[in-house]
Amino acid sequence: MKKIGIAGIGNLILRDEGFGVHTVKYLIDNYIFPDNVEIQDIGTAGIFMAPFLEECDPVFVIDVVDIEGEPGSFHYYDLGDVKAGKFQTRMSPHQLGLLEILEVCKLRDAAPEHIEFYTVIPSELTESVELSEIVAGRMVEVAEMIVTRLTEMGVNVEKR
Repeated sequence: MKKIGIAGIGNLILRDEGFGVHTVKYLIDNYIFPDNVEIQDIGTAGIFMAPFLEECDPVFVIDVVDIEGEPGSFHYYDLGDVKAGKFQTRMSPHQLGLLEILEVCKLRDAAPEHIEFYTVIPSELTESVELSEIVAGRMVEVAEMIVTRLTEMGVNVEKR
């Protein structure tokens, strides 16, 4: 039986790029999850994300998104949106994108069928380990969306 995966993606030293990493840390620090929920700070792991994806279904990905819009605004996507090219899934120009990583998982007959993306538009991508004020304000909101989604699925998540 596969676990439910929560993946925080991003570069922690590029301010808002670290949104996903900060959010999973917040989840770990503030909630108690059952054993069937796997939470990972994926960072910029790229292809090394494959084993996590193969062990989990569904997967909830928390990241920033490079689209036009108001910095700090929240955007939800599903796997169909990714396949339709509605947003960039590469963590950097030097890494494989999520679709390519999923293809590797498919070759091993272990790709997750359900992936949801919880994203915000970054405000600042400067050298810093702190989120900008506007993006930091979204961290708790997105974390609570994930907890609500898990609760809807019948997963018992407790506040610390």
